[in-house]
Amino acid sequence: MYDDILVPTDGSATITETLAHGLPIAEDNDATVHALYVVDSRITAAATEETGPELERSLEDEGQTAVADVADDASARGLETETAVEKGTPSKTILEYAEDNGIDLIVIGTQGKSPREKVTSLGSVSERVVDNASIPVFVVRNA
Repeated sequence: MYDDILVPTDGSATITETLAHGLPIAEDNDATVHALYVVDSRITAAATEETGPELERSLEDEGQTAVADVADDASARGLETETAVEKGTPSKTILEYAEDNGIDLIVIGTQGKSPREKVTSLGSVSERVVDNASIPVFVVRNA
């Protein structure tokens, strides 16, 4: 049913819980796990001319580490993996990656937010992915 599963990561500890749900689905379907980290272009665009390139390199390095961690966990279970670090707006880039790579399922983590945090935030990446995805999205709530 699922041949290619996308697991976006931001490098935070929430990926542990996300993988605890996503990797068994991948195992059950003998699916390839795609690990994706998005360097948020809004952050790098806001940097100064002097600090921008260094910030971008730092975020790309962080991304390489984050996708390697996902790939290591998936490979330890005998799963095929693909990794990518891309630049853009996170939710849009996740959806574009899914479309461009024939992804069948997105497994994404979210931070648990209080009602006040939900009202004051601009919305989460996972919410935007769910709202705009044309494929199934499995959301793992992390406290």
